[in-house]
Amino acid sequence: MGNDNNCQSTSVKSFIRTSVRRKRLAYLALAAIAVGLGLLSRSDWVPLPRFVATYSGDTIWAMMVFFLMGVLAPRQRTLNVAIAALLFSFGIEFLQFYHSPWIEAIRNTTLGALVLGFGFKASDLVCYTVGIAVGAAIDIVVLNKTAPAG
Repeated sequence: MGNDNNCQSTSVKSFIRTSVRRKRLAYLALAAIAVGLGLLSRSDWVPLPRFVATYSGDTIWAMMVFFLMGVLAPRQRTLNVAIAALLFSFGIEFLQFYHSPWIEAIRNTTLGALVLGFGFKASDLVCYTVGIAVGAAIDIVVLNKTAPAG
């Protein structure tokens, strides 16, 4: 029982630790893996159950955003990176209410559609939250294995 509290305390400390140094290449690699998984989730190459096929792409997209935020801010706490990723992801989702001709032209490109999407869905906000939480969990596991004790 005492070990459970110690384990939880370590996880919380990892999440809010102050001086983190992420390895940018590792986080770029994680982002690239997320891109590949996200594209696979939208393809016909891998048959997925309907629920997974419906929500995995948005979840993986948000996880990729978390990893890219980690690349851009390698010394930020995991919590700060997660908040930045959430703000960015939610901002993109709410931007889908905006339908000016110039942004629609961007959305009509493959990259624009993948990044900006087309229509607001509240379920995407849940997917983004889950994806960023998974990214933060991976971040904590990587940090716990590579960070010096203390």
